[in-house]
Amino acid sequence: ADYAGCKDTIKSTSGGDQFLGEKLVSWSSKKQDCTALSTAEAEYVSLFACCTQFLWMRTQLTDYGFQFNKIPIYCDSKSAIAISCNPVQHSQTKHIAVRSHFIKEQAEKGTIELYFVKTDYQLADIFTKALPADRFNYL
Repeated sequence: ADYAGCKDTIKSTSGGDQFLGEKLVSWSSKKQDCTALSTAEAEYVSLFACCTQFLWMRTQLTDYGFQFNKIPIYCDSKSAIAISCNPVQHSQTKHIAVRSHFIKEQAEKGTIELYFVKTDYQLADIFTKALPADRFNYL
């Protein structure tokens, strides 16, 4: 996500890409509905959007007979991962919308597994910010 990237609304943009094996099968770039109060919240809201897309794809593929273990999700925000995996609600995160705590529930169930990826390797950045040509070509 880009934090408060829209100059008019001060809203962030979520971006994500979903792969099946090595094949890109889905991607998105969307302005967030709510105004994030921190970079961590913007990333967490983006993580929520990505998680729901993965779970929808999993349901569709399960109907065709595919079986899945934990779905790996890569995020370049250690704060968003910590919010998702920490069972304790802190005063700094209590303002985050209840719907976004869906990720925490999925991680606790073992449906998804969150991994940190350095920003240099975060493919979803293509969907959220203008990148220099060399970085764009690398990704």
